[in-house]
Parts: sequence; structure tokens; C-alpha cells
Amino acid sequence: MKLIGITGWSGAGKTTLLARLIPELTGRGVRVSTVKHAHHAFDIDVPGKDSHRHRMAGASEVLISSGRRFALVHELRGETEWSLPQLLGRLAPADLVLVEGFKRERHPKIEVYRRANGKPPLHPGDATIRAIAADCAFPEAGRPVLALDAAPVIADAVLALAEPAAQVFPEAAPWRN
Repeated sequence: MKLIGITGWSGAGKTTLLARLIPELTGRGVRVSTVKHAHHAFDIDVPGKDSHRHRMAGASEVLISSGRRFALVHELRGETEWSLPQLLGRLAPADLVLVEGFKRERHPKIEVYRRANGKPPLHPGDATIRAIAADCAFPEAGRPVLALDAAPVIADAVLALAEPAAQVFPEAAPWRN
């Protein structure tokens, strides 16, 4: 399992880029999974549904399953937030994991930069950023700068720059895949 992050400030277009990269990569026969970090409380469970009632009643984990998908909701209930290596260990086998968020972790990343966002670029101070997908030039970036709207080119970079999870996080090995 290889991994690479898509990082950048809020509003830069990370999720939009991922939504274009995933079909590009799966169309090439790559089995892709994603991990998304949320900076706020979130809920994928609907109040009033049985699974939500189970969780609200105190269940540590609730697994919701149907003939089309399943979802596992794990309540931390005061535990420390899980690290990226711990979360990666829960994933089913995949060729590539695209990580959105976790910008301070040590996995390789591609920065998404949009000038109109008004934020400074992250890459000058972060060696884990191996390429930049931007809507402007960075002639002194010291790494590849790719057109933000060129999903096939960015997909090529993703495949070239992704690293094995066991190499990035050796302390978390053995990996399930």
C-alpha cells in the first residue's frame, strides 16, 4: 500500500482535486482508498436511526451494513485522536491511499495552491511537499509545479511520488496490506 497526501489551506481545492484524481487513477486500474481529516466534529450517522441510537446509548463501535456498503463508526469517548498510521492500519487492502489533511505528518504530499485563496504557500517550509498543483507559477519552488486543472498530469505525479506506507511509518508495521 502506497500513500501520498493532498495538502493545502482550506478553500484551495483539495477535495475538488481528489474528486478528479480518483476516477483518473481508478481508470488506470489503481485501487484507491482515501483518508480525510476533519478539524471539527462530524457525524455520518442520522439522528433517529437505529445505528445512531446505538451509538448515543453508549456503544463504542457501530457497524452499519447493507448489500451495497458498510460503515464503521468508532466513538473515541475521551480517547486520544487516532494517528494517521493507526487509521491506515484499519483500511482494507488498496494500491494507493490518498490522504487529505494531516498536513503535519511525514508522508509525501502534493500541495494544492490557489492564488485567489490569499494564503501563503506551504511548500517553502515543508520538505514533505514533493510537488505543487497550482493555478500560478512558482519558479523557485525546487520541486515540480503542475497545472491545477491537469488531473492526468497530477495523477502521474501521484503515482511517481507515493511511497509505501511501511517505509513512511515503519513503527506502525506490520501493515494489513
